[in-house]
Amino acid sequence: MVSSPHEAMHQIFREDPELFARALPRAGIPFPEPTSIQFLDTDLTEIKPLARRVDTLLRIDTADNGGYPLAFESQGKPDQEKHSSWTYYLAYLYAKYQLPPILLVLCRDKNTASWAANPIRIGLPTHTSIAVFPLVLGPDNLPTIIDPDEAEQDIPLAVLSALAHAKDPALPAILEALATALANVGGNTLDDWAEYTEIGLGDTPARALWRNLVAMRPSRFPGSGTIVEEYRIKGFTQGEAEGRAKGEAEGRAQGEAEGRAQGEAEGRAQGRAQDILRILDLRGIAVPEAARERITSCTDLDALGVWLDRSLTAADTEELFAQE
Repeated sequence: MVSSPHEAMHQIFREDPELFARALPRAGIPFPEPTSIQFLDTDLTEIKPLARRVDTLLRIDTADNGGYPLAFESQGKPDQEKHSSWTYYLAYLYAKYQLPPILLVLCRDKNTASWAANPIRIGLPTHTSIAVFPLVLGPDNLPTIIDPDEAEQDIPLAVLSALAHAKDPALPAILEALATALANVGGNTLDDWAEYTEIGLGDTPARALWRNLVAMRPSRFPGSGTIVEEYRIKGFTQGEAEGRAKGEAEGRAQGEAEGRAQGEAEGRAQGRAQDILRILDLRGIAVPEAARERITSCTDLDALGVWLDRSLTAADTEELFAQE
Protein backbone atom coordinates (compact mmCIF):
# COMPACT_ATOMS: atom_id res chain seq x y z
CA MET A 1 0.00 0.00 0.00
CA VAL A 2 1.36 3.41 -0.98
CA SER A 3 1.96 5.60 2.10
CA SER A 4 2.04 9.38 2.53
CA PRO A 5 5.82 9.42 3.22
CA HIS A 6 6.35 7.37 0.02
CA GLU A 7 4.33 9.85 -2.02
CA ALA A 8 5.98 12.89 -0.44
CA MET A 9 9.49 11.70 -1.29
CA HIS A 10 8.88 11.79 -5.04
CA GLN A 11 5.99 14.27 -5.35
CA ILE A 12 8.26 17.01 -4.05
CA PHE A 13 9.75 16.95 -7.55
CA ARG A 14 6.29 17.68 -8.93
CA GLU A 15 6.09 20.67 -6.61
CA ASP A 16 9.52 21.87 -7.77
CA PRO A 17 10.70 20.01 -10.93
CA GLU A 18 14.06 21.79 -10.95
CA LEU A 19 14.89 20.52 -7.45
CA PHE A 20 16.69 17.42 -8.77
CA ALA A 21 19.16 19.65 -10.65
CA ARG A 22 20.06 21.32 -7.35
CA ALA A 23 19.96 18.21 -5.19
CA LEU A 24 22.19 15.98 -7.33
CA PRO A 25 25.24 18.30 -7.28
CA ARG A 26 24.81 18.69 -3.52
CA ALA A 27 25.01 14.90 -3.33
CA GLY A 28 28.25 14.89 -5.35
CA ILE A 29 26.59 13.69 -8.57
CA PRO A 30 27.43 15.97 -11.54
CA PHE A 31 24.59 16.46 -13.98
CA PRO A 32 24.02 18.73 -17.01
CA GLU A 33 21.99 21.90 -16.47
CA PRO A 34 18.41 21.48 -17.77
CA THR A 35 17.09 23.97 -20.31
CA SER A 36 13.47 22.80 -20.05
CA ILE A 37 11.42 20.30 -18.05
CA GLN A 38 8.03 18.79 -18.83
CA PHE A 39 5.90 16.22 -17.05
CA LEU A 40 5.30 12.88 -18.78
CA ASP A 41 2.62 10.26 -18.25
CA THR A 42 3.67 7.93 -15.42
CA ASP A 43 1.65 5.03 -16.86
CA LEU A 44 4.10 2.61 -18.51
CA THR A 45 1.45 -0.05 -19.17
CA GLU A 46 1.69 -2.00 -22.42
CA ILE A 47 -1.29 -3.20 -24.48
CA LYS A 48 -1.16 -6.46 -22.54
CA PRO A 49 -2.94 -6.21 -19.16
CA LEU A 50 0.22 -5.71 -17.11
CA ALA A 51 0.19 -2.37 -15.29
CA ARG A 52 3.51 -0.76 -14.42
CA ARG A 53 3.68 2.76 -13.05
CA VAL A 54 6.76 4.74 -12.13
CA ASP A 55 6.30 7.13 -9.19
CA THR A 56 7.13 10.39 -11.01
CA LEU A 57 8.40 10.92 -14.56
CA LEU A 58 9.91 14.03 -16.15
CA ARG A 59 11.44 14.79 -19.52
CA ILE A 60 14.59 16.87 -19.15
CA ASP A 61 16.03 18.86 -22.06
CA THR A 62 19.60 20.13 -22.02
CA ALA A 63 21.70 22.30 -24.27
CA ASP A 64 24.17 19.46 -24.92
CA ASN A 65 21.86 16.76 -26.26
CA GLY A 66 18.26 15.83 -26.95
CA GLY A 67 17.44 15.37 -23.30
CA TYR A 68 16.40 12.34 -21.29
CA PRO A 69 13.45 10.89 -19.34
CA LEU A 70 14.05 11.06 -15.57
CA ALA A 71 12.13 8.44 -13.54
CA PHE A 72 11.74 8.91 -9.77
CA GLU A 73 11.16 5.94 -7.46
CA SER A 74 10.49 6.39 -3.73
CA GLN A 75 11.83 3.32 -1.94
CA GLY A 76 11.08 2.59 1.73
CA LYS A 77 12.92 -0.73 2.10
CA PRO A 78 14.99 -3.21 0.05
CA ASP A 79 12.83 -5.18 -2.38
CA GLN A 80 14.47 -7.54 -4.85
CA GLU A 81 11.36 -7.50 -7.07
CA LYS A 82 12.10 -3.84 -7.81
CA HIS A 83 15.13 -4.88 -9.84
CA SER A 84 12.97 -6.35 -12.58
CA SER A 85 10.56 -3.38 -12.42
CA TRP A 86 13.34 -0.81 -12.68
CA THR A 87 14.96 -2.66 -15.56
CA TYR A 88 11.62 -2.75 -17.34
CA TYR A 89 11.00 0.96 -16.74
CA LEU A 90 14.30 1.97 -18.31
CA ALA A 91 13.96 -0.39 -21.27
CA TYR A 92 10.40 0.80 -21.92
CA LEU A 93 11.33 4.49 -21.66
CA TYR A 94 14.25 4.02 -24.01
CA ALA A 95 12.04 2.21 -26.55
CA LYS A 96 9.25 4.79 -26.29
CA TYR A 97 11.22 8.04 -26.31
CA GLN A 98 14.47 6.95 -28.01
CA LEU A 99 16.36 8.89 -25.35
CA PRO A 100 18.72 7.66 -22.61
CA PRO A 101 16.58 7.20 -19.48
CA ILE A 102 17.79 7.88 -15.95
CA LEU A 103 16.47 6.23 -12.75
CA LEU A 104 16.67 8.26 -9.52
CA VAL A 105 15.79 6.33 -6.34
CA LEU A 106 14.80 8.33 -3.23
CA CYS A 107 15.47 6.68 0.14
CA ARG A 108 14.79 7.55 3.78
CA ASP A 109 17.34 5.29 5.47
CA LYS A 110 20.96 4.33 4.86
CA ASN A 111 20.36 0.59 4.52
CA THR A 112 17.82 1.04 1.72
CA ALA A 113 19.98 3.66 -0.01
CA SER A 114 22.99 1.33 0.05
CA TRP A 115 20.91 -1.50 -1.39
CA ALA A 116 19.38 0.68 -4.11
CA ALA A 117 22.79 1.97 -5.26
CA ASN A 118 24.02 -1.52 -6.19
CA PRO A 119 24.18 -2.06 -9.97
CA ILE A 120 21.59 -4.44 -11.40
CA ARG A 121 23.19 -6.91 -13.79
CA ILE A 122 21.04 -9.25 -15.86
CA GLY A 123 22.54 -12.14 -17.83
CA LEU A 124 24.82 -15.14 -17.41
CA PRO A 125 27.80 -15.14 -15.04
CA THR A 126 30.01 -14.92 -18.11
CA HIS A 127 28.06 -12.18 -19.85
CA THR A 128 25.91 -9.25 -18.68
CA SER A 129 23.09 -8.56 -21.13
CA ILE A 130 21.61 -5.56 -19.29
CA ALA A 131 23.16 -3.43 -16.56
CA VAL A 132 21.24 -0.80 -14.59
CA PHE A 133 23.01 1.79 -12.47
CA PRO A 134 20.47 3.67 -10.35
CA LEU A 135 21.23 7.10 -8.99
CA VAL A 136 20.31 7.40 -5.31
CA LEU A 137 19.41 10.34 -3.09
CA GLY A 138 19.28 9.53 0.61
CA PRO A 139 20.66 10.35 4.06
CA ASP A 140 24.22 9.47 3.05
CA ASN A 141 24.57 12.06 0.29
CA LEU A 142 21.85 14.67 0.85
CA PRO A 143 22.97 17.61 3.03
CA THR A 144 21.90 17.87 6.66
CA ILE A 145 20.54 21.41 6.71
CA ILE A 146 20.49 22.72 10.28
CA ASP A 147 21.12 26.39 9.46
CA PRO A 148 17.86 28.38 9.07
CA ASP A 149 19.52 30.80 6.65
CA GLU A 150 20.63 27.94 4.40
CA ALA A 151 17.18 26.36 4.62
CA GLU A 152 15.54 29.66 3.68
CA GLN A 153 17.65 29.91 0.52
CA ASP A 154 16.10 26.70 -0.87
CA ILE A 155 12.97 25.60 0.99
CA PRO A 156 12.19 22.55 -1.22
CA LEU A 157 15.75 21.23 -0.78
CA ALA A 158 15.46 21.75 2.99
CA VAL A 159 12.16 19.82 3.00
CA LEU A 160 13.73 16.99 0.97
CA SER A 161 16.62 16.93 3.46
CA ALA A 162 14.18 16.63 6.37
CA LEU A 163 12.26 13.77 4.72
CA ALA A 164 15.45 11.93 3.73
CA HIS A 165 16.85 12.26 7.28
CA ALA A 166 13.56 11.28 8.97
CA LYS A 167 15.38 8.49 10.87
CA ASP A 168 18.49 10.54 11.64
CA PRO A 169 19.29 11.58 15.26
CA ALA A 170 19.84 15.10 13.93
CA LEU A 171 16.22 15.36 12.72
CA PRO A 172 15.08 17.68 15.57
CA ALA A 173 17.74 20.23 14.59
CA ILE A 174 16.84 19.86 10.90
CA LEU A 175 13.15 20.43 11.62
CA GLU A 176 13.90 23.39 13.86
CA ALA A 177 15.94 25.06 11.10
CA LEU A 178 13.20 24.36 8.55
CA ALA A 179 10.48 25.70 10.84
CA THR A 180 12.47 28.88 11.44
CA ALA A 181 13.07 29.34 7.71
CA LEU A 182 9.37 28.86 6.91
CA ALA A 183 8.37 31.32 9.62
CA ASN A 184 10.75 33.87 8.12
CA VAL A 185 9.29 33.37 4.64
CA GLY A 186 5.65 33.24 5.79
CA GLY A 187 2.61 33.45 3.50
CA ASN A 188 1.58 30.57 1.27
CA THR A 189 5.11 29.16 1.34
CA LEU A 190 4.77 28.58 5.08
CA ASP A 191 1.34 27.01 4.72
CA ASP A 192 2.18 24.74 1.80
CA TRP A 193 5.61 23.43 2.76
CA ALA A 194 4.84 23.13 6.49
CA GLU A 195 1.90 20.86 5.72
CA TYR A 196 3.85 18.98 3.05
CA THR A 197 6.57 18.26 5.62
CA GLU A 198 4.04 16.94 8.12
CA ILE A 199 2.48 14.63 5.53
CA GLY A 200 5.94 13.42 4.48
CA LEU A 201 7.00 12.55 8.04
CA GLY A 202 4.10 10.09 8.30
CA ASP A 203 2.78 8.61 11.53
CA THR A 204 6.00 8.96 13.54
CA PRO A 205 7.17 10.81 16.68
CA ALA A 206 8.86 13.28 14.32
CA ARG A 207 5.44 14.36 13.07
CA ALA A 208 4.37 15.21 16.63
CA LEU A 209 7.56 17.23 17.08
CA TRP A 210 6.90 19.08 13.82
CA ARG A 211 3.34 19.88 14.91
CA ASN A 212 4.82 21.65 17.92
CA LEU A 213 7.34 23.64 15.90
CA VAL A 214 4.97 25.45 13.58
CA ALA A 215 1.61 27.16 13.78
CA MET A 216 -0.36 26.73 10.57
CA ARG A 217 -3.31 28.13 8.64
CA PRO A 218 -6.36 26.42 7.01
CA SER A 219 -5.58 23.19 5.14
CA ARG A 220 -5.19 22.84 1.39
CA PHE A 221 -5.53 19.05 1.84
CA PRO A 222 -9.08 18.65 3.25
CA GLY A 223 -9.55 15.40 5.10
CA SER A 224 -5.83 14.85 5.65
CA GLY A 225 -6.18 15.06 9.44
CA THR A 226 -3.15 17.31 9.83
CA ILE A 227 -2.70 20.01 12.43
CA VAL A 228 -3.78 22.54 9.79
CA GLU A 229 -7.30 21.12 9.89
CA GLU A 230 -7.31 20.26 13.56
CA TYR A 231 -6.12 23.58 14.90
CA ARG A 232 -7.22 26.81 13.23
CA ILE A 233 -5.81 29.13 15.91
CA LYS A 234 -2.93 30.91 14.20
CA GLY A 235 0.15 31.64 16.24
CA PHE A 236 -0.17 28.82 18.81
CA THR A 237 1.48 25.41 19.04
CA GLN A 238 -0.67 22.35 19.60
CA GLY A 239 -0.33 22.48 23.37
CA GLU A 240 -0.92 26.22 23.50
CA ALA A 241 -4.07 25.85 21.42
CA GLU A 242 -5.36 23.20 23.81
CA GLY A 243 -4.40 25.34 26.77
CA ARG A 244 -5.98 28.43 25.32
CA ALA A 245 -9.26 26.59 24.74
CA LYS A 246 -9.17 25.27 28.29
CA GLY A 247 -8.42 28.70 29.67
CA GLU A 248 -11.26 30.31 27.74
CA ALA A 249 -13.68 27.68 29.04
CA GLU A 250 -12.59 28.32 32.61
CA GLY A 251 -12.84 32.05 32.09
CA ARG A 252 -16.38 31.85 30.71
CA ALA A 253 -17.42 29.76 33.72
CA GLN A 254 -16.30 32.58 36.03
CA GLY A 255 -18.51 34.97 34.11
CA GLU A 256 -16.18 37.96 34.32
CA ALA A 257 -13.54 39.37 31.97
CA GLU A 258 -10.84 39.20 34.62
CA GLY A 259 -11.51 35.55 35.30
CA ARG A 260 -11.57 34.76 31.59
CA ALA A 261 -8.21 36.48 31.01
CA GLN A 262 -6.67 34.73 33.99
CA GLY A 263 -8.05 31.38 32.91
CA GLU A 264 -6.74 31.85 29.39
CA ALA A 265 -3.28 32.78 30.65
CA GLU A 266 -3.18 29.75 32.94
CA GLY A 267 -4.38 27.52 30.15
CA ARG A 268 -1.71 28.79 27.77
CA ALA A 269 0.94 28.23 30.44
CA GLN A 270 -0.29 24.68 31.02
CA GLY A 271 -0.35 24.02 27.28
CA ARG A 272 3.15 25.35 26.78
CA ALA A 273 4.43 23.26 29.71
CA GLN A 274 2.91 20.16 28.09
CA ASP A 275 4.65 21.06 24.80
CA ILE A 276 8.01 21.20 26.59
CA LEU A 277 7.49 17.84 28.25
CA ARG A 278 6.25 16.28 24.99
CA ILE A 279 9.30 17.42 23.04
CA LEU A 280 11.72 16.23 25.75
CA ASP A 281 9.95 12.87 25.77
CA LEU A 282 10.15 12.57 21.97
CA ARG A 283 13.88 13.32 22.11
CA GLY A 284 14.44 10.73 24.85
CA ILE A 285 15.50 13.28 27.47
CA ALA A 286 14.92 12.10 31.05
CA VAL A 287 12.89 14.56 33.14
CA PRO A 288 13.39 14.22 36.93
CA GLU A 289 10.31 14.75 39.07
CA ALA A 290 11.65 18.04 40.43
CA ALA A 291 12.18 19.39 36.90
CA ARG A 292 8.72 18.20 35.83
CA GLU A 293 7.15 19.98 38.81
CA ARG A 294 9.08 23.14 38.00
CA ILE A 295 7.83 23.13 34.40
CA THR A 296 4.19 22.31 35.11
CA SER A 297 3.88 24.76 38.00
CA CYS A 298 5.41 27.70 36.11
CA THR A 299 2.96 30.45 35.07
CA ASP A 300 5.53 32.79 33.47
CA LEU A 301 4.90 32.57 29.72
CA ASP A 302 8.23 34.25 28.91
CA ALA A 303 10.19 31.69 30.93
CA LEU A 304 8.16 28.87 29.42
CA GLY A 305 8.89 30.24 25.95
CA VAL A 306 12.64 30.14 26.66
CA TRP A 307 12.38 26.58 27.95
CA LEU A 308 10.31 25.56 24.89
CA ASP A 309 13.06 26.83 22.55
CA ARG A 310 15.76 25.10 24.57
CA SER A 311 13.82 21.81 24.72
CA LEU A 312 14.58 21.30 21.02
CA THR A 313 18.34 21.06 21.57
CA ALA A 314 19.07 20.74 25.32
CA ALA A 315 21.02 17.64 26.33
CA ASP A 316 19.32 17.47 29.76
CA THR A 317 17.07 19.46 32.07
CA GLU A 318 20.04 21.24 33.63
CA GLU A 319 20.77 22.78 30.24
CA LEU A 320 17.06 23.59 29.91
CA PHE A 321 17.22 25.75 33.05
CA ALA A 322 20.72 27.14 32.44
CA GLN A 323 21.51 30.65 33.73
CA GLU A 324 18.32 30.80 35.77
